[in-house]
Amino acid sequence: MNFFIHKESKLETSEAIYSKEIASGDGWLYPIMKDQTLRIVDLYGNQAVDTLFYGTEDENERYSATETIKSGGLYLTCGSKLMSNMSREMLTITADTCGRHDTIGGACSAESNAVRYGLDKQPMHSCRDTFLKCLWQFDGHLTKRDLTANINFFMNVPVTEDGSLEFVDGVSAPGKYVEMKATMDILCLISNCPQLNNPCNDYNPTPIQVLIWN
Repeated sequence: MNFFIHKESKLETSEAIYSKEIASGDGWLYPIMKDQTLRIVDLYGNQAVDTLFYGTEDENERYSATETIKSGGLYLTCGSKLMSNMSREMLTITADTCGRHDTIGGACSAESNAVRYGLDKQPMHSCRDTFLKCLWQFDGHLTKRDLTANINFFMNVPVTEDGSLEFVDGVSAPGKYVEMKATMDILCLISNCPQLNNPCNDYNPTPIQVLIWN
């Protein structure tokens, strides 16, 4: 699926069992049970939300960009199945008012900041740092070696005809959201991207909201 699909949710915010606002640069690690629905809201528009998923029965099972792309294409949208490295479906996107999300741009890091934007940017906070901090605060079972290629919800990374990537202005807007239903028990790991050097956040990182329904 390399096209845009917009579909609004029928779930009422007042009926969510969990709601949290995540500041830019902050992380979130939280269990999502099978058949629960997770919504991520782009509160102010153009915010990139770096996301990974891990199986709770076996933490060696985790989100796989390769298997996900094989199942549906480079860009995620309503109907996309988020697959694990064991070729099992972890979640399905059930509602989406943004319409397209990135699977290949990866997470910003101290190293990539230095390579892309100059050595003076290396000390800047990054999504990889946030991922590692969340894992360290969890229980020690997951470490640096468990960080794999992630989803960037709301981020726009077109692939050109020659196969290169472009980091360009987002296609989201204030209040846009993506919603997904879990098909197994999982841990969701989010870094709300602090990136200031490319247009993915409109050079202005902002908070997001996460909600969960039974």
